[in-house]
Formats: sequence, C-alpha cells, structure tokens
Amino acid sequence: MKLRPLHDRVIVKRMENETKTASGIVIPDNAAEKPDQGVVIAVGQGRKNDKGELVAMAVKVDDKVLFGKYSGQTVKVDGEELLVMKEEDLFAVIEK
Repeated sequence: MKLRPLHDRVIVKRMENETKTASGIVIPDNAAEKPDQGVVIAVGQGRKNDKGELVAMAVKVDDKVLFGKYSGQTVKVDGEELLVMKEEDLFAVIEK
C-alpha cells in the first residue's frame, strides 16, 4: 500500500487495546472503546506559512502518537482501517 498524504495531514494506524482486564475478564469487541493511540504510517510534506515557506512536520513515520477519540477521518485501504488527520489533531508523541 502506497499512500502519500497531502500538506499537513498524517495517516495513523490505531494500536490495539487490551481485550482483557487485569482480573482476566475478556472484553468483547463491541464493548471495547476505540484506542486513542496509534502509529504514524505516512506524513505529508507540511504546511505553508503566511510567507509561503514550507513548515516541516513535527512527526515522522513510526512515531507513536496520542489523538482525540473522535479525531480524523476513518478510511479503509486494502482491508485495513486507517485514520487520516491533520497534524494539529495530534496531542503528543509517545517517547520510548
């Protein structure tokens, strides 16, 4: 799959949530909340400022990021569910 987001958009793949509680109870898929963490799989070139200069993106491919529960637009590509969102919709990069 080759996707290249435009401008200041990123493509994020959601990370899977734990489907079992600490006490061992299995949470069914329809009751589990969507994860608010993901891995960046593609980034655009960046946005242009008022002077027309290109402002580089702060995130890069393979960064683990936090985002809002309802952020981005969900798309399905090759059977995989991905999120397309603007860089400003990301809250933080999770450092290793």
